[in-house]
Amino acid sequence: MSLSMIGLILGLLLLIVLTIRGMNLMVAGPLCALLVAMTSGIPLFQAGESESNLVTSYMSGFSGFVQAWFMMFLLGSLFGKLMEESGSADSVSQWIVGKLGMQHAVLAIVFACAILTYGGVSLFVVAFSVYPMALSLFKQANLPRRFIPAALAFGSVTFTMTSAGSPEVQNWIPIKYLGTTPYAGWEVSIVVALFMGLFGFWWLRRMIGKAVANGETFQSREDDPAIRDSKLPSPILSLIPLALVLISSFVLHQSLQEYALMVALLIGVLSCWIINHRYIQKLGQAINMGTTGALIAIGNTAAVVGFGSVAKATPAFAVAVEFMTNLPGNELIGAAVAVSAIAGLTGSASGGQAIALPILAPHYIDAGVDPEQLHRVVAISSGALDSLPHNGYVVTTIRAICGETHKAAYGPMGAVTVVVPVLGVILAIALFLI
Repeated sequence: MSLSMIGLILGLLLLIVLTIRGMNLMVAGPLCALLVAMTSGIPLFQAGESESNLVTSYMSGFSGFVQAWFMMFLLGSLFGKLMEESGSADSVSQWIVGKLGMQHAVLAIVFACAILTYGGVSLFVVAFSVYPMALSLFKQANLPRRFIPAALAFGSVTFTMTSAGSPEVQNWIPIKYLGTTPYAGWEVSIVVALFMGLFGFWWLRRMIGKAVANGETFQSREDDPAIRDSKLPSPILSLIPLALVLISSFVLHQSLQEYALMVALLIGVLSCWIINHRYIQKLGQAINMGTTGALIAIGNTAAVVGFGSVAKATPAFAVAVEFMTNLPGNELIGAAVAVSAIAGLTGSASGGQAIALPILAPHYIDAGVDPEQLHRVVAISSGALDSLPHNGYVVTTIRAICGETHKAAYGPMGAVTVVVPVLGVILAIALFLI
């Protein structure tokens, strides 16, 4: 094994360990990237006009992510804070508890995330938007708050993100390379989505139930918003901003492309303020906290993306991609393994697809593989190992949005976002091969 490969593996493992141990990612990301660069012969500073180096590789990934996502993070965080400060989150959560009962608090969170995700709202923004309601529901139901990230992620990045018809990018990338549609393999996709949804929810409820049986309860914090028993806005009016985000992002998706979500979130922020402004007592504080939260969230995520940019510049990464995309045996199994492994290395489902598909697609299509089957297997498999501890969404949701630690929250989150999708892709391949 070459020194570059050893450095790549050690750098990835070190990043995962440091993330779990709670090290600041602004330090852990560059530190692990330094290890990868030094073992791969990548110069630390510019050595020639055409030669890549650690600083430019890392910062191109870091700044590129910030440039692409900052407005979405900012508007999403502001929207969540206004829903919280206006009492809309408490109003909706109390209404749900009244209609469904405390025992369905987790189901309400998962369902809300699933609706928004399948409606076209970005995964990061869904977490920002639903967290205030999730916190309120968990507090009223007296459930351990360390499971909130798992509930948010399960409803967002499993049975909805990679299913047929989903507007999320993970379902659309294969279209460019395979000539398929977003509904490719829909028959199998429905079965797999139902399996992941039912089994994952059962497992999540079982983990929470076991924790409660062991004496875990909701632990309040000083900075938690207080649940107001009076002067709450109407739950129906409180749902209007959420509905407007969902509907406008769906309607504007075709015409505005990537700007649709930005416009939808702006509509959500303005509508929340217009409808419930008389309930917002500290508007300036909410804006400041929302802005700070967005900066922390995007900074943490960009720090991990920067590491991925350095990793992709190493000779070992090219060797790993070449090996993974030329695995012998059944093509669907090979594609699933390749995309999952590359997504795990980069910490990105879309990154795993974008790197693997240009190589896989022509080879497998020439070999006679059904493009629709390949599309669905690639989509589902990309959402498995991408959710390792260093994944940007995982880091943002656990740390920046929910204020938890990986040690406390990643176990249940990893169970429903890694193990459940792995079982889902195995089921999909089995159904396609029958």
